[in-house]
Amino acid sequence: MTRFTVNNQPVAYKMDPRTPLLWALRDASNLTGTKYGCGTGDCGACTVDVDGTARLACQETIGALEGTFVTTIEGLSKDRSHPVQQAFIAANVPQCGYCIPGVVMAASVLLRANRNPSEADIKDAIPNLCRCGIYPRLIEAVQNAARIARGDAPAPEPGQDAPTPAQSEP
Repeated sequence: MTRFTVNNQPVAYKMDPRTPLLWALRDASNLTGTKYGCGTGDCGACTVDVDGTARLACQETIGALEGTFVTTIEGLSKDRSHPVQQAFIAANVPQCGYCIPGVVMAASVLLRANRNPSEADIKDAIPNLCRCGIYPRLIEAVQNAARIARGDAPAPEPGQDAPTPAQSEP
C-alpha cells in the first residue's frame, strides 16, 4: 500500500506501486481535473504540485511518492480564489480548458518561488502545450496573478478584466 497526502488528505492506494500518479488520482481518487494529454511527459496537461515542485503526474509512479504532499487543481482552492485562477478567469485565458489545470498548477508553483517573474521566467516554468494558443494572454495573466499575490493589485471581481500594470501602479 502506498501512502501520501493529496490535497491535504492522507491517502493509501492499494494499487501497484508502478501505477502512474495520473491514474491513481483520476481512477482511484476521482480527481479528474488532472488531465491525460500525451502520457509521455511532453504536454503538461497532467501537471500537479508535489512538495512545491511542478511535476508531471503521467511520469510519476505512486510508489516513488511515498510520504509526499501532492496538490491537484481541485486542492488549489475550493472557490477559484487562488490569484492564478482569478487572473486567468479575468483575462479570459481558458478556451477549451483542457490544458488549463496543468498550466494553473505550473503557474502556482512558479509564483510560490518567484513573486515577480519575468516573461522568460514564465516561459521557462510553464512549457505546457496549448492547442488553443493562450500564450499571449497567459504571460500577462501570470504577471497579473503575481501582482495580486504580492498585494500590488486587487483581485478582480468576477467578469472584470484583470488590472494592467498601469492600473495597478500607485
